[in-house]
Amino acid sequence: QVQLVESGGGLVQAGGSLRLFCAASGRTFSAYAMGWFRQAPGKEREFVASISWIAGHTYYADSMKGRFTISRDNAKNTVYLQMNNLKPEDTAVYYCAAVRRVIWSSRSDEYDYWGQGTQVTVSS
Repeated sequence: QVQLVESGGGLVQAGGSLRLFCAASGRTFSAYAMGWFRQAPGKEREFVASISWIAGHTYYADSMKGRFTISRDNAKNTVYLQMNNLKPEDTAVYYCAAVRRVIWSSRSDEYDYWGQGTQVTVSS
């Protein structure tokens, strides 16, 4: 069982930066691939980034490449999402998720555990 708690969201102007945090409970955090997803009002949940449980390989949605960086600190049971050059279209609730059965995934239906989300609002 893994519990996830996101933090770090807020209101930022376009072009600004935010760093999201996802704190995980459990002793086997290092064995889980982690992902960030987001959901804007009236839209489906979409993949943002994932980091593998082995070697920390990272994967991004095309629209986030070069602006977002996912990382993890297994000693702190924490995964991060650094978001730079934010745009109004990045406004959404951002969710952290964990999965153990795969190395990494962009599919939300493969993730077993989810946090409650943190709101990110980017003003123009």
